[in-house]
Amino acid sequence: MSHPVEDDRTGMVGATELRARFARSLSTLYGTEVPAYTTLVEVSEAVNADVLAAMGPEAERLGSIERVTAERHGAIRVGTPDELAQVARVFGACGMHPVGFYDLREADRPIPVVSTAFRPVDPAELAANPFRVFTSLLVVDDRRFFDATTQARLEEFLAARRLFPDELLDLADLAEKQEGLSSYDAERFIELAAASFALSAEPVDRAWYDHLESISSVAADIGGVTSTHINHLTPRVLDIDELYRRMTERGITMIDRIQGPPRTSKPDVLLRQTSFRALAEPRAFREPDGSVVQGELRVRFGEVEARGVALTPEGRALYDERGIDAFPDTEPELHDAGLAYYRRDEDGRLQPIVYEDFLPTSAAGIFASNLTSDGSVDARQRAAARDAAWLQDALARPLHDPYPLYAAQAD
Repeated sequence: MSHPVEDDRTGMVGATELRARFARSLSTLYGTEVPAYTTLVEVSEAVNADVLAAMGPEAERLGSIERVTAERHGAIRVGTPDELAQVARVFGACGMHPVGFYDLREADRPIPVVSTAFRPVDPAELAANPFRVFTSLLVVDDRRFFDATTQARLEEFLAARRLFPDELLDLADLAEKQEGLSSYDAERFIELAAASFALSAEPVDRAWYDHLESISSVAADIGGVTSTHINHLTPRVLDIDELYRRMTERGITMIDRIQGPPRTSKPDVLLRQTSFRALAEPRAFREPDGSVVQGELRVRFGEVEARGVALTPEGRALYDERGIDAFPDTEPELHDAGLAYYRRDEDGRLQPIVYEDFLPTSAAGIFASNLTSDGSVDARQRAAARDAAWLQDALARPLHDPYPLYAAQAD
């Protein structure tokens, strides 16, 4: 459903504008907390300008330069189904709906979370502002990671914290109910929402954090602190290989490689991602004797992405089984083979449908490349059952399958 940006008669701020303001507010916040993110944005914008100058209108086939420049995806991590349901209420106020189920426990380097992405689902809303937040939930009862004692302590720790104030949740519910907020309430909503994702100055219990980090750095980042925070904020770039080169030239240490499909002469498909390595950030620690000392943690990093055309289920199966080399060389061949989603414009020309979602292998690869601990997994133990149906129950709202959304755009 599309929402009005602002109704001049009522002064209401709709979900589209709330989402745009929320994305800008988080970008300002994250730039303050992680200055290298600002460099990443500047380099991305420079690369995009150069690609546009070189390619002209062809550079905008997967989105206008205004959309690409404004585009961000964020990532957060929560600890309980209740926290996830509260996140869904906050994002729901901004017209962002949960799409897709990702199980990062099955990655080459397993991570004890399942995830979804909150984003717009209406094509007009995506064109207006496609802000997405990849949201991961800790699976505390998975015995491959957590023994019974650790699980019990995690549950106690997580139950005692409060990520979002009641005022924010009430405003979120009001925004969904009436499809917007008054100007005053909108400002208050954005203020409270952004503050909820700021890095906390609360001292970290060193012994507890270290115990969780020995299992998984991601588990420590979720269950070892008293709040959530933006883990990364990601601009979109039109040439990620050039971005990687320019960031390296500036002396910023990037992860070892670009995740996702390798660069070829074939049409760009799905998603390519990379990041600079997690930076040391000052944090206060509470020692076992009760004293508070200054230290540092490396958990947050700067990610960047390049997006291609969305693949059909058949195209995705081919990609997962055989890789990009098995694909045709041209977009008409991709379309005719039923491997990717396209629509025809008024002149009958094929226009690609942008891939708006994520790749679990790439997400896990980005996470793993920035971990400070290899962690430990006991594959002999019981895995906790998690699937899309379970996640939808936890969300307390529909979980969208991305394929019908793409098919509707193509139709």
